[in-house]
Amino acid sequence: MLTTNLPVHSGYRMPAEWELHTATWLAWPHNPITWGEQLGAVEDIFLRMAVALQAQELVHCLVHDRATADRVRQRLDRQGVRPERVLLHEWPTADAWMRDSGPIFVTTTTTTVPPVALCDWQFNAWGNKYADLLTDNGLPQRIAASLGFPRFTPGIVLEGGSIDVNGRGSCLTTEQCLLNPNRNPHLQRTEIEAYLHDYLGVRQVIWLGEGIAGDDTDGHIDDIARFVNPTTVVCVVEDDPRDVNYVPLQDNYQRLLRARDQDGQPLQVVPLPMPGPVGPAEARLPASYANFYIANGVVLVPIFEHPNDQKALALLQALFPERQVLGVPCEPLVWGLGAMHCVTQQQPAPASARAG
Repeated sequence: MLTTNLPVHSGYRMPAEWELHTATWLAWPHNPITWGEQLGAVEDIFLRMAVALQAQELVHCLVHDRATADRVRQRLDRQGVRPERVLLHEWPTADAWMRDSGPIFVTTTTTTVPPVALCDWQFNAWGNKYADLLTDNGLPQRIAASLGFPRFTPGIVLEGGSIDVNGRGSCLTTEQCLLNPNRNPHLQRTEIEAYLHDYLGVRQVIWLGEGIAGDDTDGHIDDIARFVNPTTVVCVVEDDPRDVNYVPLQDNYQRLLRARDQDGQPLQVVPLPMPGPVGPAEARLPASYANFYIANGVVLVPIFEHPNDQKALALLQALFPERQVLGVPCEPLVWGLGAMHCVTQQQPAPASARAG
């Protein structure tokens, strides 16, 4: 159901990721150009994610064709996963980046409109870098039709990985991404902020600078800084001054220390270590512990066989004491230039379910 009203006028907002979910959406990996010889290992990671998530919430998984559906179902069956916990949708997909090509869900407590809707932003494959992935721009429309949810169409390019919200009105993002002329060259900073307000209920945008080396998304926030509660942000920092990430991450950290939330209050900023270089020296991969996914009862965290893995897991476990923090080896996944957060999209529960 396409609607032309602005979401904010009906009280819609983008909930924080830690708020109660109805489901997580995934798209099973299959693209040989993206994954190459890592595809088998990436499928194993997706299986582990699906098994962990279905114990806490429903999982919707897009599968490219019938053969893939049969194979995935067999693997889930062997793990003891009931079919009603992981719903497979046989929809053709170009790739697995559901955070960016999928919708952003919004919720409202207003009783005159449906409690959950979705925003269908334009997906241009991170500045038209990958023409073969542009067909995934149609996924939000298909998901809206499947769920029977209202669908808002802002008409501008925005990827879910480029923003992070605290659910109270504040949003983290980067200048490198949202102000990049390969997204919306006709929009100024204040105009982008207005879209975030009108469609996601954002009242305060906190602008960081640049992302990490190897990131083909032009500085997605989910590799550098994340809200973990309404007043606290984790921010990745690099300890080695010789590392290419050292200066830009120090700049982001300092910006957060000066930042204010939607109520004019300072944030608590918690440094999160980096895993050091991952991948070949000539092709640095965008590995970051910040690319975690917060689900009901569990936080899935990418790890990379580095001494800082345990430091990052312990830090996040302290910040999420009521959830299990689960480290998942993700070097094969990051060869596709993304990690756990990049391949997930949360469907929040209606406010009535959260109140109950």
